[in-house]
Parts: sequence; structure tokens; C-alpha cells
Amino acid sequence: QVQLVESGGGLVQAGGSLRLSCVVSRRTLTDYNMGWFRQAPGKEREFVAAISWSERNIVYADSVKDRFTIFRDNAKNTVYLQMNSLKPEDTARYYCAADSRVTAVPVRAVQEYDDWGQGTQVTVSS
Repeated sequence: QVQLVESGGGLVQAGGSLRLSCVVSRRTLTDYNMGWFRQAPGKEREFVAAISWSERNIVYADSVKDRFTIFRDNAKNTVYLQMNSLKPEDTARYYCAADSRVTAVPVRAVQEYDDWGQGTQVTVSS
């Protein structure tokens, strides 16, 4: 079974940047479409961004479009989320997830992803 380990979270001021990493092990990254999700206290887990196995298709939530960038380095078995112009409302625990169905366009639904990491906390102060 694939293992996902996130890192890169932390405390940052509004307007700042962070880069999250998700290292995939036990399987090859190109076997999966990859997604980033987040969950704030008392809220449901929500979609942030996803990238297809081929890197040809990327989708973003409207709330992060033009601020966040998802990309992957298949040689390093790692997917990244570059977060710029962070806002207090971006505060959440961020999770990466793997979808083995490898559809041409990656999906947004939480339930479509098979495997999840433990998450990394991002806190944005105002």
C-alpha cells in the first residue's frame, strides 16, 4: 500500500509563502493522480488542488486559484503545493491524497481518493 508523508507546514504571516511537500513511498508516483486537501477545525475536509499522473491536467479550488501552485517531481516521487499570498482563512491542516483511478482530469471529491497522509498544519496569522 502506498505511503504518503507531508511536510513543510508552519506558522506564517498573512501575505507570506509556504511550500508543502508530499513524499510517496512503496509505490510509483506515476501510478496516481495526486490531490491536496485541507481541513480547518469544525469544518469538512475540502479540495484545494489536484494534478494528473501525466502532469497534463491541473485543477484548483476557486479560493486558491492564482495563489497556489501544485506540481510534481515524478523522479523524486514527490508532489508539492506552493502557497503564496497566504490569508488567515488558509489556516488548516493540509493533506495530500492519492487516486489510483488516474482519470485524465483529476477529481475533486474527497471520497474518490484512496490513500491519505497524516497532514501538516498551516497557520496564517493576520
